Amino acid sequence: MRIAILTLPLHTNYGGILQAYALQTVLERMGHEVKVLSRPPYKAHNAWVMPIVYLKRVIQKVFLRQDISILYDGHNRIRQNTDKFIRKYIHSHIVTDWGKLEGQFDAYVVGSDQIWRPKYAKMFSDIPNAFLSFTEGWDIKRIAYAVSFGTDEWEYSDSLTNLCKQLVRSFDRISVRENCGIRLCKEHLEVDATHVLDPTMLLSKNDYLALINAARKKKHEGGIMCYILDSTAYTREIINHYERVLLLQAFHTNSLIENPDAREKDKIQKPVEHWLQSFCDADFVITDSFHACVFSIIFRINFAVIINEGRGSSRIYSLLETTGLQDRIIRDREEMPLQSINYDNVYSKLNKVKQESMAFIQETLS
Repeated sequence: MRIAILTLPLHTNYGGILQAYALQTVLERMGHEVKVLSRPPYKAHNAWVMPIVYLKRVIQKVFLRQDISILYDGHNRIRQNTDKFIRKYIHSHIVTDWGKLEGQFDAYVVGSDQIWRPKYAKMFSDIPNAFLSFTEGWDIKRIAYAVSFGTDEWEYSDSLTNLCKQLVRSFDRISVRENCGIRLCKEHLEVDATHVLDPTMLLSKNDYLALINAARKKKHEGGIMCYILDSTAYTREIINHYERVLLLQAFHTNSLIENPDAREKDKIQKPVEHWLQSFCDADFVITDSFHACVFSIIFRINFAVIINEGRGSSRIYSLLETTGLQDRIIRDREEMPLQSINYDNVYSKLNKVKQESMAFIQETLS
């Protein structure tokens, strides 16, 4: 079967890239031909303009002392490493006109990530595209796998709710990444949904070790991996606390990509494989990221998570409830988890949900 995956655009977000890679891999192993729909790359300058562009950058860098690259545009420089992974491992299908996709695929799988969250609608021109509005009248399968609203609150306007309520009825089956998504689908879209695992958890540790070994990097120095999306005085205090208690040095695995005041070279995102290797190199993980929690579990690393309400906390709560790891939440300065995780117990719960998630895909596509 020819299958198209519709997810959020892949840029520099490790979790977003790896969930697309994982879902693609799972579907391909089932024998399907899979493409991940993507937008056209950033428009390049015409060849005759490039000498002028390079000269301008030389002047800015050498004479004006600006922190820029002569060979890369700013956005291309920042995402140069993640783009390499996407080009190598993601089988992309560039979309310039949604309507021209008719007849090219037998099924469309929407998911995962926060693809049904209105604040990200701009990535698709409008959110109805994420509900496959462009496929109206096509004879295809429509599946939502591990889609996320990103929150346990309903963020759609009344008019958008009514439109998506009509569009979602054309789906063969719907599954969500968070438990609260079941309630939101029922209450606001009037459809039933199934809770499944994020696609990254459908692959094994060995699958990710293969990626790491294909691009082995220098081992990180330090024992505490810190992947903090929103650094604050509070998060820095927590990291310092764990350094003192565990007698380990912290190392950070993300760039300053979201800091508008950071230098451009400090915003360059590290390679995806290097980020994955961080979990192998760590004795403990501190994070406010959903996918860093996921990969801590995949690599069986002790971790603690800071709830980041601004990023959407429901997905973390749902993951920890599924795996019985609610005690990994840092609730305040007096309650910071240190005890080792019994991963045999975790995987006794996780494997059951993994089997159900795989069965959801197989049964729906059959």
